[in-house]
Amino acid sequence: MKSWNHSDRIVAPSVLAADFSRIAEECSRAITAGADWLHLDVMDGHFVDNISFGPAMVEAIHATNDIFLDVHLMIARPNHYLSRFIEAGADLISIHAETGADHDISPSLATIREAGCKAGLAINPATPLEMAEPFLEQIDLLLVMTVVPGFGGQAFMPEMMPKVEDAVRLREKHSLSFHIEVDGGIDPQTASTAAEAGANVFVAGSSTFKAPDIGQAIRAIRES
Repeated sequence: MKSWNHSDRIVAPSVLAADFSRIAEECSRAITAGADWLHLDVMDGHFVDNISFGPAMVEAIHATNDIFLDVHLMIARPNHYLSRFIEAGADLISIHAETGADHDISPSLATIREAGCKAGLAINPATPLEMAEPFLEQIDLLLVMTVVPGFGGQAFMPEMMPKVEDAVRLREKHSLSFHIEVDGGIDPQTASTAAEAGANVFVAGSSTFKAPDIGQAIRAIRES
């Protein structure tokens, strides 16, 4: 499988915006259109006020499409479920830094990496970057949420960009190589704003899957 570095511009369409009645075809459509990764938002109705899907969906997409699966666990006790998502075919698993996620962050990240997956750490808009800072050496990706997580279609929060800029500075200071991902309200215009701040992975739901031309939408985000 291809490897990426943090200078690459990566577009990860969010499956949450796809037509679930034909999910395999939708994922294939995104891949054919040029998606680099697929982003899978797992929500449990506890950590966030919405329910999406679980390991079975990850497994179904993994079984029907060959693409890097970026799995974002917006769930309580993610450590309890990690093995299920690893076995389902996740390539990268992001867990949350907030105390409401109810887990010990460092061992959870270690479990992900020991299984051969990439490890990500996510922070919500209200969460300071300092919550993630002690774990930066353990991660392959920092996910800066640019909306309040739980529902699609929200407006991008440009006030999150100082977090991205600070993450870039910390990455350089400590000679690290983690990706910086933004998720929420991403389209070509907001992707350009986030890229200027230093993000290189762009999760886009409605602006890709619901676009008249998904290929053109992906290219516009990548080239913004």
